[in-house]
Parts: sequence; structure tokens; C-alpha cells
Amino acid sequence: MKILNNSSFYLSAYKKYKQTPKGLNWKNKHSQQVRFETIFIMIEKFLDKNVVLVDAGCGFGDFYHFLQKKDVECEYIGIDSIKEFVDIARKNTKQTIYHRDILTDKLVEADIYIASGSLNILSKFETFLFIKRCFLHSKVGFVFNILEGEVHPNFNTFKKDELKEYSKELDADIYLKDGYLSGDVTVFLKKNYR
Repeated sequence: MKILNNSSFYLSAYKKYKQTPKGLNWKNKHSQQVRFETIFIMIEKFLDKNVVLVDAGCGFGDFYHFLQKKDVECEYIGIDSIKEFVDIARKNTKQTIYHRDILTDKLVEADIYIASGSLNILSKFETFLFIKRCFLHSKVGFVFNILEGEVHPNFNTFKKDELKEYSKELDADIYLKDGYLSGDVTVFLKKNYR
């Protein structure tokens, strides 16, 4: 069972705050950018013009613009399950943006998958399925942020030990980064043959 309905959770924020970080239910622009920076630090050495990066749950395509400010040249592909966001991201980025559900639809093969803020309202089962599918469709690995800590009434939270155990099931090397924002952890599940 989902904790919150995906479409209503995001579309209600978008209706109120438009194309801003709050319109994607981010607390503010700072928290969005700090999470992007943390993901970037973990994948920076893999990024070049020959790399295909998929942003799973791309929203308005903000991570693409973050990469542009870093002068990163890579092929960016966005995926989002909300049609309105797909249309906005296509317009904002001029990149390939797919309207798909990560949990059920066909995914593209890529070097790296990333997800920022995409897992917070999924059930535990859906979260692990999301992680597994992104990881399996990547050549290098999957980097995502997730809320850490005790059970929350509205959001999906995990403990680091749960994530470490799951990485063993996927036969992945796991790298964790925390301390950048309270209650948040960024995870890099890396294919262990690279």
C-alpha cells in the first residue's frame, strides 16, 4: 500500500507552487540543490559525453539544469509518471523525457540511473522494486536519496542496515553519504564488476 497517492501528492503541490522546487514538494530550493550536489559528487568521475544518465522521477528536469551549470556533457534522459511533468521537462530541457512508471513500464538501458526525492512516498515493496529495476537497467549503478530514520506517518523511511542488506541481494557495492541534511541519506549501488 502506498503511503500517499503519487499523482495527487505532486499535482497538488504543482497547482499551488508552480514550477518551483516547492511545486515538486521539496522543502525549498536549498534542500533540492544540496541533494543534487551530493548525488553529483558520487557520480562525477563517471560523467562524460559518452555517458547516458537517466533521471528517474525527473519532475521538471531540474537535475539536467544542475548538470548544465556544472558544464557536464552527458546524454540526459528523464522519466516521470506524471504527464504534466513530462510535458514541462521536455519543454524545459529539450531532452528525451519518457512518460513511464518506473515500477511497471519498460525502462531504457543507461550507464547511470539517479533518483532524487522519487522514493519518499512509495511503500517498502515499491521502493525495493524501484531500486532493483533502476539498478538492473544501469551499467555502472544507481544513485538515489532516501529518508533515513524511524517510521514516519506520511513518508517512507529506511535504516542504513536495511539498505546494506538489500545491496547484498542485488550483489551491489554500496556507498552511503549522510550528514548533508538531517534525516537524509544518499546511496550509490554500484555494479561490483566495474
